Amino acid sequence: MPEQARRGFMPTDKRDFAEKALPVLRKAAQEIYFLINRGYPVTSTTRFVGDRYQLSERQRLALARTVSPQSSILSRKSRQVQSISGETVFIDGFNVLIGLEIAFSDSMLFKCMDSTVRDLGGLHGTYRLIPQTDLAIKALLRSLNELGPSKAVIYLDKPVSNSGRLRQRILDLSQEKDISFELEVCMHEQVDSILKTKPLIASADAIILDECGGWFNLAKYIVQTQIGQYDYVDIIPHETD
Repeated sequence: MPEQARRGFMPTDKRDFAEKALPVLRKAAQEIYFLINRGYPVTSTTRFVGDRYQLSERQRLALARTVSPQSSILSRKSRQVQSISGETVFIDGFNVLIGLEIAFSDSMLFKCMDSTVRDLGGLHGTYRLIPQTDLAIKALLRSLNELGPSKAVIYLDKPVSNSGRLRQRILDLSQEKDISFELEVCMHEQVDSILKTKPLIASADAIILDECGGWFNLAKYIVQTQIGQYDYVDIIPHETD
């Protein structure tokens, strides 16, 4: 696949996350985990440990998204649900779809300590549809059909470029499929703030997971059921406190 078509890929990733780089990243992850469990803030701890091991910005970002304090892990897992059948589920649209675009691009997804999978993609106010976008949307709709919610509400960040085009594409593809649930696609200025208040959401965003009611691990489910075996990058510390 041409590198320019791979969502979430940078040429330096081949070096930063090569097999020989993983032992150092796991050691750094262990040290970050130790420190944040003792009250040190994630951002400054990641910077401190990153400086010690002379890590790149991408490596530091991966560590920050992979490692969480034990209290947050336990809280998130206590509110994780295993079924959304018959329920209304509120979906963090860009979070889920970009993760799936990355999976269909065969780019990097990371195992995380709270059981989610995360990527190194970022919006920063810009987004464009790519060839993998349709694959991601179709996989999402297929999985929702299998999971059987009564209603799915997909939220998209209105300020992000092309969010309107993505909304229309989701609606167009939903018309081509015989979906068994009510679908609503909403654009909102502050999606994170909305999702934090909902009783059942689908996202891997740690900030949302720390405050929402219940959550379903949708992106991970879709990768497992629609793609199958995936070569996740694993830098989780093997010995945890």
